[in-house]
Amino acid sequence: MSKNAPVDVVLSCAAKPFQRGGLSQHLAQLITAEREAGHSVRYFASAIPDGDAEGQVVAVPYERALYRYTPLRFSRRLRDYVGGDLFDRGVARALPPTERFVGFVGKALRSMQTAKVHGAETHLHAANSHVDNLKARHGEAHERYGFDHSWLGEAQRRKTLREYAEADVIWVASDYSRQSFAERGFPESKLRRVVLETDPRYQPPAERTDDGVFRITYCGSVNVGKGVPLLIEAFRALPIERAELILIGGPATRGMRQYLDQQIAADPRIRLAPGDPLPHLHRADAHVHPTYEDGWAYAPAEALACGVPTIVTEDTGMAEIVRDGENGYVVPTGSVDAIVDRLTKLHDSPLAATVRLDEVRTAG
Repeated sequence: MSKNAPVDVVLSCAAKPFQRGGLSQHLAQLITAEREAGHSVRYFASAIPDGDAEGQVVAVPYERALYRYTPLRFSRRLRDYVGGDLFDRGVARALPPTERFVGFVGKALRSMQTAKVHGAETHLHAANSHVDNLKARHGEAHERYGFDHSWLGEAQRRKTLREYAEADVIWVASDYSRQSFAERGFPESKLRRVVLETDPRYQPPAERTDDGVFRITYCGSVNVGKGVPLLIEAFRALPIERAELILIGGPATRGMRQYLDQQIAADPRIRLAPGDPLPHLHRADAHVHPTYEDGWAYAPAEALACGVPTIVTEDTGMAEIVRDGENGYVVPTGSVDAIVDRLTKLHDSPLAATVRLDEVRTAG
């Protein structure tokens, strides 16, 4: 396929499709759906599978030097904004004629503007709730814990608001996200619901071993906004001696890394385990997603698909698929006591039968 040949749909996301990260899975699902619908497709990403003629890599110019030798190395917030903007500009320059452009929030403003010049309909996927709701929830988290900062800065917020205005359609992955837009005056006609699915490899194990250790997992970005310090605080307050907390992921900032080093040194039952979550989920007794905000989240969905009782907060789209006392619990956002209480319940009275994810997800 010629790089400049017209196509039915162009997709753009600064992730690596067909990999395990949340945005990567989201992009891969969209690409696959468009292909199965018989549409001609071109997509832009940070990496593509070998031999995929429909994909094109958009590299950030001088990325290594920018992030190592300039003031960007001191600020994740600036790195995210500048990197996303450079990716967006690269897509805009390479964009072929298309009937529909599909971008991801925070990295699609210039791409959408260029697509509209060509007469394309513009679609924007919002991985989170409305950016002002996100800002408020992150503000609560960082005011409470103080040693870290949100990746969301004012420049990113302003750009995101402009993307909302530029998009013909905004896609959300949960009623939680949809409501956050509706409360800010967005008409229902502009909002559409995408149903995200977990990888089929997430299945319950043939047999769970029980060595008497109550294992709790968390999976995702290890930061304050995701509620990781809240979970550690709850874990250390648990009245359960033989317990283990496994954080599957890595810290994104120096402040979080220092905090984790201190917590792990103080309590060796806490472990950091980057890599594939599946082996850990197959040994887990409970999964906790203590986030202060999430439009949707693959990690707790994957835990549910593996049959692991899951605790989530009210400020996530996952709250609509967790049923209290059946496959987990929904707790007030920011409540250490509520997490301690529900984990203790799961330890003392394990749920006999979890509700599979495909039994509770419905298209909106």
